Amino acid sequence: MASVGPSAASTQPALPSGPAVFKTIPYAFILPEILCGTWVWILVAATSVSLPLLQGWVMYVSLTSCLISLLLLLSYLLGFHRNSENWKVLDSLYHGATAILYMSAAVLQANATINSEFGTNVPLNYQLNCAASFFAFLTTFLYILHAFSIYYQ
Repeated sequence: MASVGPSAASTQPALPSGPAVFKTIPYAFILPEILCGTWVWILVAATSVSLPLLQGWVMYVSLTSCLISLLLLLSYLLGFHRNSENWKVLDSLYHGATAILYMSAAVLQANATINSEFGTNVPLNYQLNCAASFFAFLTTFLYILHAFSIYYQ
């Protein structure tokens, strides 16, 4: 007969703290998410924003997501989670919602890229917008990977 007690709770993997965050999937995705999202923001800011409504949303999503992900990374590094299971739910919900927002931003950035093909300073803006679109879709993929890989731990 199997006993249910403290040993049953110890079978679940502990949430990482400190430098172990960078070695544990899915938490190792946080730093690339921040870096790729920062590139999206920088590349869009470097263009002459011809469609402010579209690219404003892209910049809002990328900057807000970078800041919240940075706070989440710092909380894992400093051990604020205290190995609570609620942090896994919070992490999964945040990354799932952010993946949806980033997908909308990536599609709008791709639309802005298509429209920038015919604007002023065409080669430079088009190349910057292409790079921003690439990093937006890459960041979306990273957020999706992070959100789903929590379930497969």
